Amino acid sequence: MWATAWMHDANKVIAPLLGIPDLPVAPLPDSPEEDDPSVLHWKTRALVEFADGRAWVAAHHDGPALLHRVNATTGLTAADLATIADWCLLHWSTP
Repeated sequence: MWATAWMHDANKVIAPLLGIPDLPVAPLPDSPEEDDPSVLHWKTRALVEFADGRAWVAAHHDGPALLHRVNATTGLTAADLATIADWCLLHWSTP
């Protein structure tokens, strides 16, 4: 599932670059002008509400999941894409 301010554009732009299928998109509020790293991330409340009481991903998700935060100051970088690509290769490649 995408949890990005890109919303459905993530399926049009990012997914093809990574070679992954379209994913569902978590509904998010509009992103703030500035992302203050010293406070609760602006997506957190919306994602917890969307999860509707479900447990944390790492402890209770049956399938593979990557929770990766992109620095809002720099945006998506080559290092971010490498992290995502490595994860995809590890979890989605055919044996």
